[in-house]
Amino acid sequence: MPKAPIRDIEIAEEPIRLGQFLKLAGIAEDGGHARELLETEQVMLNGRLETRRGAQLRPGDVVAVGEQCARPILH
Repeated sequence: MPKAPIRDIEIAEEPIRLGQFLKLAGIAEDGGHARELLETEQVMLNGRLETRRGAQLRPGDVVAVGEQCARPILH
C-alpha cells in the first residue's frame, strides 16, 4: 500500500505549536478536535506518538494522523 504524500504547509514563523498546526493543515476542524486527536493518541510526530498539544514544531517535522501527513515550511 503506497504511503500518503506529505503536504507542505506554509507557516509565517517558527516554532508553531502542534495544536495550531493541526488546525492550519486542515487535519483538525478546531481546537477541540485537535485536543481529541491528541488525547486519543492518533497523532504521530516524526514517527513517534505525540500527545502534547503545545509541542513545538520546526520546519521539516512531519505530522501524521491516519492517512494524512503534513509538515511545516517557512513562508
